[in-house]
Amino acid sequence: MEENCPPQRCSEWVFRDVPSDITIEVDGTTFLLHKFPLVSRSGRIRKLVADHRDSDISRIELVGLQGGADSFELAAQFCYGVNFEITPTNVAHLYCISDYLEMTEDYSKNNLFTRAEEYLETIVSKSLEMCVKVLQQCEKLLPLADELKIVQICIDSIASKACVEQIALSFSRLEYSNSGRLHMSKNQTNCESDWWIDDLSILGIDFYQRVVKAMKCRGVRPESIGSSLMNYAKKELLKKSKTDSISGHERVVVEAIISLLPIEKFAVPINFLFGLLRNAVIFDCAISCRLDLERRIGSQLDTASLDDLLIPSFRQAGDTLFDVDTVERILVNFSRSEDSEEDMDDFSLFESDNYPLSPSQTALFKVSKLVDNYLCEIAADANLKLNKFADVAEALPAHARTVHDGLYRAVDVYLKAHQHLTDSDRKKLCKLIDFQKLSQEAGAHAATNERLPLQSIVQVLYYEQTRLRNALFCSYQDEDPKNVNMQQSWRISSGALSAAISPRDNYASLRRENRELKLELARLRMRLNDLEKEHVSMKMNMERSGSRRFFDLFSKAVGKLFAHRNETKVTERTCDKHVS
Repeated sequence: MEENCPPQRCSEWVFRDVPSDITIEVDGTTFLLHKFPLVSRSGRIRKLVADHRDSDISRIELVGLQGGADSFELAAQFCYGVNFEITPTNVAHLYCISDYLEMTEDYSKNNLFTRAEEYLETIVSKSLEMCVKVLQQCEKLLPLADELKIVQICIDSIASKACVEQIALSFSRLEYSNSGRLHMSKNQTNCESDWWIDDLSILGIDFYQRVVKAMKCRGVRPESIGSSLMNYAKKELLKKSKTDSISGHERVVVEAIISLLPIEKFAVPINFLFGLLRNAVIFDCAISCRLDLERRIGSQLDTASLDDLLIPSFRQAGDTLFDVDTVERILVNFSRSEDSEEDMDDFSLFESDNYPLSPSQTALFKVSKLVDNYLCEIAADANLKLNKFADVAEALPAHARTVHDGLYRAVDVYLKAHQHLTDSDRKKLCKLIDFQKLSQEAGAHAATNERLPLQSIVQVLYYEQTRLRNALFCSYQDEDPKNVNMQQSWRISSGALSAAISPRDNYASLRRENRELKLELARLRMRLNDLEKEHVSMKMNMERSGSRRFFDLFSKAVGKLFAHRNETKVTERTCDKHVS
């Protein structure tokens, strides 16, 4: 029978010379106390004793007491007049137990509830660290701590303190320039005002989520919010890696962090977004969370690296090594964001022939190289279907690639890894490449590539021959004014025809034509430099040799030139037949 008796607490602060006349039971723990000290401070115990005056009650069980036996012991000590210190670690318990026991000013002056409330409002609310400690204790006192507004007081104080710190730091960075104007100094970093980031990482996800939302409403910088999210995610998800077990807690954390991400671009680095995306797939987070991450990643994809795109596939066997579907959706989001930015561009930018590349164009060039490198990595996967490869390659607009060397290399790797492809599949794959946009080295490799279909090889030879002919024409023949006028009139007439289609399509076609012309001009300049070097070399040989030797060399060179021109004409007729 003695083993079933609840444990008793009877400390030195209880009157030992007076026998106990009431027993209080809290969560299986009994306290042998006296009625007078308790009823003089607690309205709840006074009512219970008064209701059972006839039966002379000697035992009371307190059910649903927030904080348990430890909180009640502190309240009992206060009733007995024992001095103890109110701290951030016990003020929330004292606040809740005093409310439960009705230890208010109605029953005793300067009662426990008043003291806890005063400490919370005058001491705790002035310190961010104390507020965080109180919130940590409130996690064990829900829902009463929320109903008594303890949680909201601490959250508002934390948000206010973080905002004030940043404002104060901003003012401290103001300084006068030589011209007498105020400007922001760049010597100090923003991290000086973000010392609270580590403090918030000890909170549970529910309270942390509420604190971050309050900070957003108060105007805390998006970069600071992003740094806090990264720090919190790192600590919470590292717990998962140490235990090697997947639970619902990690899913809740990832979904909460995704919902708290600032709407501003570049508030968090893109590698962190990719890390969240991987965890969202591992923990099977909601589809809406994954789509939101893909949209955010797409808006700043130009800052990503190849390692970021190589997302492992966590599906069943027989699937691709990397998650190609996710990358394809990210590319679609990127293309949509670029289209929306291009719609806002000023049309007058095109009027200047030397206008700088817009951010949209720069992003397109970076992403096109990134996608080509990604295609090279996944092309060797034996489970990668042709349609999926083509979908990723065509996810970007046609004008995104000024040079198709990277795409050609990816196609060549795919052909090498998938030798079972039919002729029709190989032709479909090679249609992704614009052989006219290959560099001289890539064109030379493609011309001898046995893995390419015959039709593609003929196209390569034709474009290379056309490029050589144009280079020779520009190098050795003076510019004819009639030809210039004819080219200008053709451009003007083609522009008028395209303008009749629609302003947006006309503008896009003009931009593409301008990019292609500039690229072709760069190629011709390179060819012209090569010819000039050959000319200088020939001139030096002429000066070293005698006149007779010079005439012999000159006659041989003229003979080779005419022979080369005849071969060129025959090759052009052959290529034209094949292409037609």
